[in-house]
Amino acid sequence: MLMRGFPPAEHDQVTLANWQQPPFNRWSFSHLRELVPTQRIPRGPGPVLPLPEDPQPVDELTVRRVDGSESTVGEVFDDTYTDAVVVVHDGRIVLERYAGETTADTPHLLMSISKSVVGCVTGILTSRGELAPEDLVTDRVPDIADSGYDGATVRHLLDMRSGVEFSEEYTDPDAEVRVIEEAMGWRPAGKHDVPRSLYEYLTTLKKHREHGGDFDYRSCETDVLGWVCERAAGTRMADLIALLIWQPMGAEHDAEITCDRLGSAVHDGGMCATARDVARFGMVLLGGGEVAGRSVVPRDWLRSAWNADVDIRDAFDRSASGPYLPGGWYRNQFWFVPRPHGDVLLCLGINGQMVYVHPRTSVVAAKLSSWPVAQSSATLHDTLTAFDAVGAALAGMTAEAGRRGPAGVVAGLHRGGLGTHT
Repeated sequence: MLMRGFPPAEHDQVTLANWQQPPFNRWSFSHLRELVPTQRIPRGPGPVLPLPEDPQPVDELTVRRVDGSESTVGEVFDDTYTDAVVVVHDGRIVLERYAGETTADTPHLLMSISKSVVGCVTGILTSRGELAPEDLVTDRVPDIADSGYDGATVRHLLDMRSGVEFSEEYTDPDAEVRVIEEAMGWRPAGKHDVPRSLYEYLTTLKKHREHGGDFDYRSCETDVLGWVCERAAGTRMADLIALLIWQPMGAEHDAEITCDRLGSAVHDGGMCATARDVARFGMVLLGGGEVAGRSVVPRDWLRSAWNADVDIRDAFDRSASGPYLPGGWYRNQFWFVPRPHGDVLLCLGINGQMVYVHPRTSVVAAKLSSWPVAQSSATLHDTLTAFDAVGAALAGMTAEAGRRGPAGVVAGLHRGGLGTHT
């Protein structure tokens, strides 16, 4: 058993060198504060958003998987290294299960779901006039003026369309996405000559194309975006998330975010939270930025993300992600994907982290996992199919209903506002 004993046997120890690898990640993703520094994101003294329980046998639904086989929704969860899954329909929990090291009150690593939270922080600061998407990054953070971000705007960061050179190839130990982990304290110092702080590393990135080109998923964009938000607000990210999102949405538990040795937050993937609170965040998105009568995220910010124009869709279609998520787009740190019953908003993180928001069926799902690999197209699509089937059954729709309208149209939503389904 991992990390059992006083001390644990050497082969059972989870360390900074192995914590992202299987089987160690099943333990580490639910114990991250024991491996790297974290900052608390307090839930505050306010009321908790209720999540009444209304269990439904949706895990018994049959779905067809990518390989052509049939299985139940529950078997999909079993086969995709699920640590926690919470499905909410019309504000009630219809399915909830935990496995491995994760329980209802365990903060689990969210990986790049964190990006969507930081995107929402950006939207709130924008609505307050403290920031604008048209702002030059270097005007907000002069420290980065000599880097590849010279000339880039906040909008380029939000949509991951800057021209900075940064490889997100997780299987390559020399790719920037792995090298940056040495700077942020997620990986032991290795052969790379890397600054020992996240922000200093960001200043070393170079430019390899013009800003505003095709979509190119790069975690560094969110780290710079988080830095911009902190400078604009004069407040560190952990406190911004607490004050602007976690407390207003009615979180039940404190969350956390990892930080480097100087206390700079890992904006691109360092948040840890319970599955129920991740589902509550999804409910904010489903409600067009509102929950329990409280405005959390600006409605216009979410609407602008849902309503993708031709430029955004074409930039995505030409990218490496286009063939895997056809008809999709990326905007304001969210993914959007056409599904049988309408477009779905996704927050995605490697190793199987997901928030699924489907306005047409009023379903929100939070799935926290410990996949043995960073990315798996088949596993991702099997999970989406499972959630699609659950939503269709709960909304009384046929399982294989076809789409209506082109990708990029907000399917199932009234023009008057997000969160109202037909």
